[in-house]
Amino acid sequence: MNLVFAGTPEFARASLEALVESGRTPVAVYTQPDRPAGRGTKLTASPVKRYALEHGIPVHQPETLRDDAAVEELRALQPDLLVVAAYGLILPQTVLDIPTHGCLNVHASILPRWRGAAPIQAAILAGDEMTGISLMRMTAGLDCGPVFHIADIAIGAGETAGELHDRLAALGATALVEQLDDIVAGRLEAVDQDESLATYAPKIDKQDAEIDWSLPAAEVARRIRAYNPFPGAFTHDRETRIKIWSATPVEGTGEPGVVLQFDGDAIVVACGEGALRLDELQLPGKRRAPTHEFAGQTDLSGRRLG
Repeated sequence: MNLVFAGTPEFARASLEALVESGRTPVAVYTQPDRPAGRGTKLTASPVKRYALEHGIPVHQPETLRDDAAVEELRALQPDLLVVAAYGLILPQTVLDIPTHGCLNVHASILPRWRGAAPIQAAILAGDEMTGISLMRMTAGLDCGPVFHIADIAIGAGETAGELHDRLAALGATALVEQLDDIVAGRLEAVDQDESLATYAPKIDKQDAEIDWSLPAAEVARRIRAYNPFPGAFTHDRETRIKIWSATPVEGTGEPGVVLQFDGDAIVVACGEGALRLDELQLPGKRRAPTHEFAGQTDLSGRRLG
């Protein structure tokens, strides 16, 4: 079978690796162009590109799949199936029509809940108890194609988006290789999604991660987990941005944002409902620090954050 794979970040790399290790090495890989990463301007290859090159798989990096040259390049590969996982580029109908068996997407949610770019973070933000992955036939709409297979998992009480991402990447990779033959052979029926249940998870902006202390402590804690590791929840002490990586709801009352306790034992901030104990924080230019270490770097006693 002529298999082509399209994906970009670590989530996608897990599926590509599973395909290769199961003897289904793609004839080509599509991934986004190299982008600047970190504090410098050096162009960095995606995890998918790095893995593909290490395994001798040809790599294509078009800026768009909407121009004729890119479409013809894909058509020349004569793909039987295009497997897509977090590629990051829109696939127009001209591309969806090329593979003999269509395009199969590995999506990190239980569709139709959390269509879109940030389903992992959205599930945590909403306080969902369960999430999972969906293997879906791609159509022109946003994650709205019929679903072949769903695998679900429980979200841990204190689980961060980074931790959940890793579990879902592994879950999606396993489901992909286990179900692929049945999907291609037509032994699995694709079920249409219920549009009335659809919810959306838009791309996250860095400003989304600024903490609103007027919210209940439980919701603020979810936001901190959802934005760990990217983009990292933050607040301000006057002009200083402080990142908060871990926090626990506790009892406490006060004006939202006011630091109720600041010492080596605990840093507690009042919220709109209850309070939040900040367990791991980070000042600009410093590494992440637990409470006892952070308390020695600055003094927030009685301050109002935000």
